[in-house]
Amino acid sequence: MAGGDGLLGHDLLPGEKGPQDACGVFGVWAPGEEVAKLSYFGLYALQHRGQESAGIATSDGSKILIYKDMGLVSQVFNEAALSTLIGHIAVGHTRYSTTGSSSWQNAQPTLGRTSGGTVALGHNGNLTNTAELLQLVHERYLKVEGELARGNTTDTAVITALFTGDLDHTLEATALEVLPRLRGAFCLVFMDETTLYAARDPQGVRPLVLGRLERGWVVASETAALDIVGASFVREVEPGELITIDEDGLRTQRFAEAKPAGCVFEYVYLARPDTTIAGRGVHEARVEMGRRLAQEYPVEADLVIPTPESGTPAAIGYAQASGIPFGQGLVKNSYVGRTFIQPSETIRQRGIKLKLNPLKAVIKGKRLIVVDDSIVRGNTQRALVSMLREAGAAEVHVRISSPPITWPCFYGIDFASRAELIATGLGVDEVRQAIGADSLGYLSPEGMIAATEQPPERLCTACFTGVYPIPLPDSAHLGKNLLERPAAASNGCDPGPDSEFEPLLAPTSLRQEALREESLVKKGKPPIGDPGRQE
Repeated sequence: MAGGDGLLGHDLLPGEKGPQDACGVFGVWAPGEEVAKLSYFGLYALQHRGQESAGIATSDGSKILIYKDMGLVSQVFNEAALSTLIGHIAVGHTRYSTTGSSSWQNAQPTLGRTSGGTVALGHNGNLTNTAELLQLVHERYLKVEGELARGNTTDTAVITALFTGDLDHTLEATALEVLPRLRGAFCLVFMDETTLYAARDPQGVRPLVLGRLERGWVVASETAALDIVGASFVREVEPGELITIDEDGLRTQRFAEAKPAGCVFEYVYLARPDTTIAGRGVHEARVEMGRRLAQEYPVEADLVIPTPESGTPAAIGYAQASGIPFGQGLVKNSYVGRTFIQPSETIRQRGIKLKLNPLKAVIKGKRLIVVDDSIVRGNTQRALVSMLREAGAAEVHVRISSPPITWPCFYGIDFASRAELIATGLGVDEVRQAIGADSLGYLSPEGMIAATEQPPERLCTACFTGVYPIPLPDSAHLGKNLLERPAAASNGCDPGPDSEFEPLLAPTSLRQEALREESLVKKGKPPIGDPGRQE
């Protein structure tokens, strides 16, 4: 599956799923341009942010047309489909499901009724107060219509329903009333028949940028999407900002105070390396992470090799800082996209070689440093270390250009559950033993943050620290299938939340204290309150 490099992700083993982002969004207002084709190529550049479904909606000023389906952007659209999407305004979306199942009903953009016409909306991120907002929908409207009535189970459908508004309000006025009620991560690109809108949550968790065309404007999840359509970068959409673009030009309004907490994992893995976030090039940040990793965890070795492709920039940085030669010890199959053919048991046991194969002449007899961006479950690293040893590596030292991932994300990344995260219950040496490496080193949180060149207080590091910048609701109101639980319950299934959410519900100060206690125990010291503890 495509990763942050647009080429290859963590799922090197059949059935292995790495961290997945929520979605990619794209919007364009450009009279005289083929906006459907611009959206297609913009989404193509954002394919790494979601591979389950894709859709484009366009407007010619009087009516909205939409085309969406399950699959990759190149599978959903062809020349014939794009030729039917006429107009000068477009909203595009490529989806990975973080709220609601992967189904056609949940594909975006969503459509909804407004006081004056229709809204088409694409969303990147994940709301944390979806249940509360759904209750608001039921309070405001006696009969629920639109996407929710047709079986859409996403937080995006709830936002779309709230944008219905009333006869006394325009869509813009309704949005300014609804947006302050949303909690969590959201980058919204939406439109009615005449106007394009873009909005970003007050924390700015996910990236969203504004670009200029000769005859119009573009908004997109990443700057790389601006590049591919020939738009010049203007600026980022500010946290807490609503942008409106119509025949009168561009205007901006603030719906909430900015409290920046951008996702640090965008720099580590999610974003394309040719993207810029908050003025910092992602590739440069990853190379610097590798340099700092070499300073923090040096080791005598003969060769530095990356796990293609996501580990390549950090491996380059590690080689630069250590003076150890950089090499390509692994050959990647360039056609590893999604396969719907399940491998046989024989192939499954050698599954990693479907996507990577070692260069034995390069590896044999060498002491290797293998650099990757993160460890999730550890299965891929275990298989990779084993494969390198079979190819004749004398030593295998694993270096990871981020800290251990120990907490789930509720803001738009679908990690494994906390119970499945290998670093949750194991120390570094225990993880090393589990993956079979000769040594293991993770980049420190301080080194990772320094590489981004962002102030620590402007970053969300919850997946590494367990400290969430946006408050979480009770566990009954969390989870990917939140809006599908009543249906499950009617079938006799238990719709209750995952038990892993429970520890996250304590106040932040209590969670931090729990983390401190966990750290003390790992160091062999008695916890606070223990009669044997010496202060």
